[in-house]
Amino acid sequence: MLGVIGGSGFYSFFGSQARTISVDTPYGAPSAPVTVGVVGGQEVAFLPRHGVSHEYSPHTVPYRANMWALRSLGVRRIFAPCAVGSLTAELGPGAIVVPDQLVDRTRSRADTYFDSGGIHVSFADPYCPALRSAAAGLPGVVDGGTMVVIQGPRFSTRAESRWFADQGFTLINMTGYPEAVLARELEMCYAAIALVTDLDAGIDVGSGVTTVDVFAEFERNIEPFKKLVREALGAVEVERACTHCLAHDGVKLPFELP
Repeated sequence: MLGVIGGSGFYSFFGSQARTISVDTPYGAPSAPVTVGVVGGQEVAFLPRHGVSHEYSPHTVPYRANMWALRSLGVRRIFAPCAVGSLTAELGPGAIVVPDQLVDRTRSRADTYFDSGGIHVSFADPYCPALRSAAAGLPGVVDGGTMVVIQGPRFSTRAESRWFADQGFTLINMTGYPEAVLARELEMCYAAIALVTDLDAGIDVGSGVTTVDVFAEFERNIEPFKKLVREALGAVEVERACTHCLAHDGVKLPFELP
């Protein structure tokens, strides 16, 4: 089964024909019940990251429960559409980017399932190359970029934004971590698809990022963005052939994956 985790403003994906599944996990309930429908002949599970009414801020999202729930339902490959700010003037609002690198600037988030057992996961390339290729190959999509993930829920100061840009980072987001590494620990393929909603504070001199503006820009682009996600799902091979995301090959785990 394929999976989609919707970000800010992306709270639904299917019509009334979808079935709804409530899932419990060892880490509590996920952000919302999972809806399951069909896209391009393949079964797809959808979960809104922030809940159906945006009940969860980035630092309170039950990431471990979300990823565990999807895995337990049979999901092995996930697209994660999300709203991002741009750290370069070349990527303005409305641009769609498939990042290839991630920088974690969060703190105190539960970011592993392995609190015991001495398990270490390779994360040099945090996104699945097969899923990235499916999404990045679509018309108008920018292939590659580094997404820095900040703690939130506040936006960056101008100094922070300029600092991130000076490091060569191209996108800024609040939810891409620990979602990506939890997917890797569960041996699920995972790729982000980022919709730029704003130029970050240090780039767009004279203004600052506001929630109202971010949501308004996302709302303007939500239907074409959903269409693109469906096209990305349709471009995925029916059979999973990726071995890059099988992080535990040859490793004895302290528990069985769901």
